[in-house]
Amino acid sequence: MTKGSNATTVNRKAYHDYHILETIEAGVVLKGSEIKSIRSGKVTIRDAYARPENGELWLHNSHIASYDPASYNSHNPIRPRKLLLHRKEIDILSGQVMQKGLTLVPLKLYIKHGVAKLELGVARGKRIYDKRETITRRDAEREMERAIKFQMR
Repeated sequence: MTKGSNATTVNRKAYHDYHILETIEAGVVLKGSEIKSIRSGKVTIRDAYARPENGELWLHNSHIASYDPASYNSHNPIRPRKLLLHRKEIDILSGQVMQKGLTLVPLKLYIKHGVAKLELGVARGKRIYDKRETITRRDAEREMERAIKFQMR
């Protein structure tokens, strides 16, 4: 992320369940109470996904908690939200999802220069043995780091 950005939430589950092939930054169409909830960190994108519909990209299943001071003007926490991308980017992503069986997974939601941005990942699902291999590799790296720290004492 660049200077002036503020990470609100990260989808760690996506890195565990998917091979991330490519990332792209998209804007999100929000209501006033939603942006206030995002700024206060009351958002979850763990089970969210993006899907092309009628030439547009939509974010489904993301949860942005209702903003209490908004009272009766509050929003529906799990409503679909439109993603803002250039037409060519939408066409390319839609083609990849339809043809190659890939998925669009939200990786990060953050504030950049006062605007909410979503980092989308073009992902392929991992198999169970891939997940085990990743866990084994991570554990081995931790052990090596511990050994190096211990020897430096």
